[in-house]
Amino acid sequence: MKDICCIGHITHDQIITPHLTASMAGGTAYYMAHGMNKLPHNVSFHLVTKVGDDALGEIEKLRGVGIDVTCFHSEHTVFFENKYGENANNRQQRVLAKADPFTVEEMKGLDAKIYHLGSLLADDFSLELVKELSSRGIVSIDVQGYLREVIGEEVVATRWKEMEAVLPHTDILKLNEHEMEAITPYSDPHKVAYALNEYGVKEVVITLGSNGSLIYAEGQFYEIPAYRPRKIVDATGCGDTYSTGYLWCRSQGIGYEEAGKFAAAMCALKLEHAGPFDGTIEDIRAVESTLL
Repeated sequence: MKDICCIGHITHDQIITPHLTASMAGGTAYYMAHGMNKLPHNVSFHLVTKVGDDALGEIEKLRGVGIDVTCFHSEHTVFFENKYGENANNRQQRVLAKADPFTVEEMKGLDAKIYHLGSLLADDFSLELVKELSSRGIVSIDVQGYLREVIGEEVVATRWKEMEAVLPHTDILKLNEHEMEAITPYSDPHKVAYALNEYGVKEVVITLGSNGSLIYAEGQFYEIPAYRPRKIVDATGCGDTYSTGYLWCRSQGIGYEEAGKFAAAMCALKLEHAGPFDGTIEDIRAVESTLL
């Protein structure tokens, strides 16, 4: 049994910012796999992904650095174009190709304590798949993909059609300040957390950009500060990096506040360069100490 299994598509990403244009692999699965691999391996990790033949080289690179990967075949690999302005919290996005959704059949044989579903598009994971995984372990979901629908090449905001059916099978839910207003009638993150908890979510994690993050669990709120990066180079994958740090801590029984601060410090380091987190746990601890 693995401690954490992340399920999600590896993508082709084209990143366009005022400071750089770069092509690289991406997706929740990619950022989490690399992030987990940079942390101490006392937490075991398994990646399940699905790509076209054109991305098999990227899978071999992951395996080459010691990441445990199960890869299923898709007709295409997801291709995202992410364009940022000076405000790194704002992103324009297009999808130039879509991968096949994951299936319940592909989940047979998986065995983990925590299953993190890194949704990128609304049809990545069916309700039946979520129910199946919730019968085996803790289900962690990143909301982002459930709110994205592709029409042509444009990513269009959509409502989470099966939200009321999925949330009772969700233990940990991560969302940001924009997503919380898309799935609830509230703009106050405290009210959002209460509402999602009423559906059965045990840990609600809301990232608020430069305003830090908020965690609600076991009837208590935890206000997590934002750590200031030395410079902002690339925000792509920051939410996934937060989930990486948070789940790495929580899988070991580390408390909510400490897990949130660790995740926030990891994000600050990720912001400072393009690509996935590439630091060490010592780097993260050093950032955390800046608020002591």
